[in-house]
Amino acid sequence: MENKYSAVIDRAVTKLYERYPELLERFGEGGRQKCYEDNVHHFNYLQTTDAARDEKVFVDYALWLNNVLISRGMKSDHLIDNFVCIVEALDESELQQAEAFKQYLQAGIGAIRENDLASQLR
Repeated sequence: MENKYSAVIDRAVTKLYERYPELLERFGEGGRQKCYEDNVHHFNYLQTTDAARDEKVFVDYALWLNNVLISRGMKSDHLIDNFVCIVEALDESELQQAEAFKQYLQAGIGAIRENDLASQLR
């Protein structure tokens, strides 16, 4: 799956798997490919958000996706860590939209953290 963000996505996935080598052991190469595809979806939403110039688009996506992942037994930290790896990969890139994308990712991370805190207080 080749697109203009492939190099950044590859770098983000590599960072994630370097931090969590157990992912490769647990899910194999197929899991790594699925992670890459998930990151393609993240970038599709980043592009849509950038076109709309409205970070709420990405925030809504991040909150929705986090709820889906939690319902499947994952933790918010998994998605947050993935978003952090994307931010770091964007830092190392020369992508024109890097700064805007990082802003949207940080807004998504903040919204997930706020949502988790609100859930704990209920």
